[in-house]
Amino acid sequence: MLEISHLTKIYKGGKKAVDDLSLSVAEGDICGFIGRNGAGKTTTIKCITGIMDFDEGDVFIGGKSIRTDPIACKRMIAYIPDNPDLYDNLTGVKYLSFIADIYRVDKRDRDRLIEKYAAAFELTKDLGDVISAYSHGMKQKLALIAALIHSPRLLVLDEPFVGLDPKASFTLKEIMREQCASGCSIFFSTHVLEVAEKLCNKVAIIREGKLLTAGTIDEVKGDASLESVFLELTDDAAKN
Repeated sequence: MLEISHLTKIYKGGKKAVDDLSLSVAEGDICGFIGRNGAGKTTTIKCITGIMDFDEGDVFIGGKSIRTDPIACKRMIAYIPDNPDLYDNLTGVKYLSFIADIYRVDKRDRDRLIEKYAAAFELTKDLGDVISAYSHGMKQKLALIAALIHSPRLLVLDEPFVGLDPKASFTLKEIMREQCASGCSIFFSTHVLEVAEKLCNKVAIIREGKLLTAGTIDEVKGDASLESVFLELTDDAAKN
Protein backbone atom coordinates (compact mmCIF):
# COMPACT_ATOMS: atom_id res chain seq x y z
CA MET A 1 0.00 0.00 0.00
CA LEU A 2 2.85 2.38 0.89
CA GLU A 3 6.18 2.09 -0.87
CA ILE A 4 8.97 4.54 -0.03
CA SER A 5 11.78 4.22 -2.56
CA HIS A 6 15.20 5.82 -1.94
CA LEU A 7 13.60 8.93 -0.41
CA THR A 8 16.03 11.80 0.18
CA LYS A 9 15.21 15.25 1.53
CA ILE A 10 17.95 17.88 1.77
CA TYR A 11 17.39 21.15 3.61
CA LYS A 12 19.14 24.41 2.86
CA GLY A 13 22.74 24.22 3.98
CA GLY A 14 23.09 20.62 2.79
CA LYS A 15 21.61 18.82 5.79
CA LYS A 16 20.03 15.49 4.79
CA ALA A 17 16.89 15.21 6.90
CA VAL A 18 16.02 11.93 5.12
CA ASP A 19 18.85 9.94 3.54
CA ASP A 20 18.06 7.27 0.89
CA LEU A 21 15.21 5.77 2.88
CA SER A 22 13.33 2.76 1.46
CA LEU A 23 10.44 1.12 3.28
CA SER A 24 7.21 -0.71 2.46
CA VAL A 25 3.92 -1.05 4.34
CA ALA A 26 1.44 -3.63 3.07
CA GLU A 27 -2.34 -3.66 3.37
CA GLY A 28 -3.36 -4.45 6.93
CA ASP A 29 0.02 -3.50 8.41
CA ILE A 30 0.43 -1.28 11.46
CA CYS A 31 3.95 0.08 11.13
CA GLY A 32 5.57 2.06 13.93
CA PHE A 33 8.15 4.64 12.84
CA ILE A 34 10.59 5.18 15.70
CA GLY A 35 13.41 7.61 16.26
CA ARG A 36 14.72 10.28 18.58
CA ASN A 37 13.83 13.95 18.22
CA GLY A 38 15.29 15.27 14.97
CA ALA A 39 15.73 11.81 13.48
CA GLY A 40 13.68 12.69 10.38
CA LYS A 41 10.33 11.13 11.27
CA THR A 42 8.14 14.18 10.68
CA THR A 43 10.02 15.15 7.52
CA THR A 44 9.49 11.64 6.13
CA ILE A 45 5.79 11.80 6.97
CA LYS A 46 5.39 15.21 5.30
CA CYS A 47 7.07 13.85 2.17
CA ILE A 48 4.82 10.78 2.17
CA THR A 49 1.67 12.90 2.40
CA GLY A 50 2.70 15.38 -0.27
CA ILE A 51 3.05 18.33 2.12
CA MET A 52 6.77 18.65 1.47
CA ASP A 53 8.77 18.20 -1.72
CA PHE A 54 11.80 15.91 -1.71
CA ASP A 55 15.01 15.78 -3.68
CA GLU A 56 15.42 12.14 -4.71
CA GLY A 57 13.42 8.93 -4.82
CA ASP A 58 9.66 8.54 -4.83
CA VAL A 59 6.69 7.56 -2.70
CA PHE A 60 3.97 5.25 -4.03
CA ILE A 61 0.53 4.93 -2.47
CA GLY A 62 -1.68 2.22 -3.88
CA GLY A 63 0.76 2.04 -6.80
CA LYS A 64 0.48 5.75 -7.62
CA SER A 65 3.31 8.27 -7.27
CA ILE A 66 2.93 11.20 -4.89
CA ARG A 67 5.18 13.13 -7.31
CA THR A 68 3.20 12.59 -10.51
CA ASP A 69 -0.32 11.85 -9.22
CA PRO A 70 -0.64 13.67 -5.88
CA ILE A 71 -4.44 14.13 -5.97
CA ALA A 72 -5.10 10.42 -6.48
CA CYS A 73 -2.68 9.63 -3.64
CA LYS A 74 -4.24 12.14 -1.27
CA ARG A 75 -7.71 10.69 -1.89
CA MET A 76 -6.42 7.46 -0.34
CA ILE A 77 -4.67 9.08 2.63
CA ALA A 78 -5.71 10.48 5.97
CA TYR A 79 -2.99 12.43 7.77
CA ILE A 80 -2.96 13.67 11.36
CA PRO A 81 -0.05 15.89 12.46
CA ASP A 82 1.17 15.97 16.04
CA ASN A 83 -0.52 19.36 16.51
CA PRO A 84 -3.71 19.52 14.40
CA ASP A 85 -4.43 22.93 12.89
CA LEU A 86 -8.22 23.11 12.65
CA TYR A 87 -10.70 25.87 11.73
CA ASP A 88 -11.35 27.39 15.14
CA ASN A 89 -14.43 29.38 14.08
CA LEU A 90 -16.34 26.30 12.92
CA THR A 91 -18.25 24.00 15.21
CA GLY A 92 -17.00 20.46 15.49
CA VAL A 93 -19.85 19.03 13.40
CA LYS A 94 -19.46 21.67 10.68
CA TYR A 95 -15.76 20.90 10.44
CA LEU A 96 -16.48 17.19 10.05
CA SER A 97 -19.11 17.93 7.39
CA PHE A 98 -16.59 20.13 5.56
CA ILE A 99 -14.02 17.30 5.50
CA ALA A 100 -16.69 14.82 4.41
CA ASP A 101 -17.66 17.16 1.53
CA ILE A 102 -14.03 17.34 0.36
CA TYR A 103 -13.86 13.55 0.20
CA ARG A 104 -17.39 13.26 -1.23
CA VAL A 105 -18.72 11.10 1.57
CA ASP A 106 -22.48 10.73 1.20
CA LYS A 107 -24.74 11.97 3.99
CA ARG A 108 -25.82 8.55 5.22
CA ASP A 109 -22.26 7.30 5.62
CA ARG A 110 -20.95 10.52 7.17
CA ASP A 111 -23.77 10.68 9.71
CA ARG A 112 -23.21 7.05 10.68
CA LEU A 113 -19.44 7.39 10.99
CA ILE A 114 -19.55 10.73 12.83
CA GLU A 115 -22.00 9.23 15.31
CA LYS A 116 -19.86 6.11 15.72
CA TYR A 117 -16.50 7.80 16.27
CA ALA A 118 -17.81 10.77 18.26
CA ALA A 119 -19.37 8.30 20.69
CA ALA A 120 -16.17 6.24 20.82
CA PHE A 121 -14.11 9.34 21.71
CA GLU A 122 -16.82 10.76 24.01
CA LEU A 123 -17.10 13.92 21.92
CA THR A 124 -20.77 13.76 20.89
CA LYS A 125 -22.02 16.47 23.25
CA ASP A 126 -19.22 18.83 22.18
CA LEU A 127 -19.77 18.70 18.41
CA GLY A 128 -22.04 21.74 18.49
CA ASP A 129 -19.38 23.89 20.17
CA VAL A 130 -16.88 26.02 18.26
CA ILE A 131 -13.46 24.42 17.95
CA SER A 132 -11.79 27.41 19.61
CA ALA A 133 -13.39 26.24 22.86
CA TYR A 134 -11.85 22.76 22.56
CA SER A 135 -8.88 21.58 24.60
CA HIS A 136 -5.83 20.15 22.80
CA GLY A 137 -7.07 16.63 23.51
CA MET A 138 -10.51 17.40 22.11
CA LYS A 139 -8.97 18.86 18.95
CA GLN A 140 -6.89 15.70 18.59
CA LYS A 141 -10.04 13.58 18.88
CA LEU A 142 -11.86 15.73 16.31
CA ALA A 143 -8.93 15.40 13.90
CA LEU A 144 -9.02 11.63 14.33
CA ILE A 145 -12.74 11.51 13.56
CA ALA A 146 -12.18 13.69 10.48
CA ALA A 147 -9.47 11.31 9.31
CA LEU A 148 -11.68 8.26 9.69
CA ILE A 149 -14.95 9.41 8.11
CA HIS A 150 -13.76 8.93 4.53
CA SER A 151 -12.45 5.40 5.22
CA PRO A 152 -8.83 5.99 4.10
CA ARG A 153 -6.72 3.19 2.67
CA LEU A 154 -3.62 4.61 4.36
CA LEU A 155 -3.68 6.35 7.73
CA VAL A 156 -0.56 8.40 8.50
CA LEU A 157 -0.18 9.69 12.05
CA ASP A 158 2.54 11.79 13.67
CA GLU A 159 2.71 11.07 17.42
CA PRO A 160 -1.03 10.29 17.59
CA PHE A 161 -1.14 9.52 21.32
CA VAL A 162 0.25 12.88 22.45
CA GLY A 163 -2.48 14.86 24.22
CA LEU A 164 -4.90 11.95 24.51
CA ASP A 165 -6.10 10.75 27.90
CA PRO A 166 -5.67 7.04 28.74
CA LYS A 167 -9.21 6.10 27.70
CA ALA A 168 -8.94 7.92 24.36
CA SER A 169 -5.54 6.29 23.76
CA PHE A 170 -7.08 2.86 24.36
CA THR A 171 -9.96 3.73 22.00
CA LEU A 172 -7.55 4.83 19.29
CA LYS A 173 -5.57 1.59 19.56
CA GLU A 174 -8.77 -0.42 19.17
CA ILE A 175 -9.83 1.66 16.15
CA MET A 176 -6.40 1.23 14.56
CA ARG A 177 -6.68 -2.54 14.91
CA GLU A 178 -10.21 -2.43 13.50
CA GLN A 179 -9.10 -0.35 10.51
CA CYS A 180 -6.25 -2.71 9.67
CA ALA A 181 -8.51 -5.73 9.97
CA SER A 182 -10.60 -4.18 7.18
CA GLY A 183 -7.54 -3.70 4.94
CA CYS A 184 -6.40 -0.19 5.86
CA SER A 185 -2.66 0.37 6.37
CA ILE A 186 -1.29 2.51 9.19
CA PHE A 187 2.07 4.27 9.39
CA PHE A 188 2.69 6.26 12.55
CA SER A 189 5.55 7.82 14.44
CA THR A 190 5.84 7.42 18.19
CA HIS A 191 8.22 7.89 21.09
CA VAL A 192 6.27 5.38 23.17
CA LEU A 193 8.14 2.14 22.44
CA GLU A 194 5.86 0.03 24.61
CA VAL A 195 2.88 1.08 22.49
CA ALA A 196 4.73 0.25 19.28
CA GLU A 197 5.77 -3.16 20.61
CA LYS A 198 2.23 -4.12 21.61
CA LEU A 199 0.30 -2.51 18.75
CA CYS A 200 2.43 -2.86 15.62
CA ASN A 201 3.15 -5.89 13.49
CA LYS A 202 5.98 -3.96 11.77
CA VAL A 203 8.46 -1.37 12.97
CA ALA A 204 11.12 0.87 11.41
CA ILE A 205 13.90 2.65 13.31
CA ILE A 206 15.48 5.83 11.94
CA ARG A 207 18.44 7.91 13.07
CA GLU A 208 19.72 11.12 11.46
CA GLY A 209 17.57 10.45 8.41
CA LYS A 210 18.90 6.94 7.82
CA LEU A 211 16.88 3.78 8.26
CA LEU A 212 18.69 1.54 10.74
CA THR A 213 16.34 -1.44 10.56
CA ALA A 214 12.83 -2.40 9.49
CA GLY A 215 10.75 -5.56 9.60
CA THR A 216 8.25 -7.42 11.71
CA ILE A 217 8.37 -6.86 15.44
CA ASP A 218 9.85 -10.33 15.95
CA GLU A 219 12.49 -9.80 13.24
CA VAL A 220 13.60 -6.50 14.72
CA LYS A 221 13.64 -7.29 18.42
CA GLY A 222 14.18 -11.06 18.56
CA ASP A 223 14.15 -12.16 22.20
CA ALA A 224 14.93 -8.67 23.52
CA SER A 225 12.58 -5.76 24.18
CA LEU A 226 12.01 -3.16 21.50
CA GLU A 227 13.36 -0.54 23.89
CA SER A 228 16.69 -2.33 24.34
CA VAL A 229 17.06 -2.91 20.57
CA PHE A 230 16.25 0.73 19.85
CA LEU A 231 18.81 2.01 22.34
CA GLU A 232 21.48 -0.43 21.13
CA LEU A 233 20.98 0.44 17.44
CA THR A 234 20.84 4.20 17.91
CA ASP A 235 23.82 4.22 20.28
CA ASP A 236 25.88 2.07 17.88
CA ALA A 237 24.97 4.37 14.99
CA ALA A 238 26.10 7.38 17.00
CA LYS A 239 29.54 5.81 17.49
CA ASN A 240 30.08 5.07 13.80
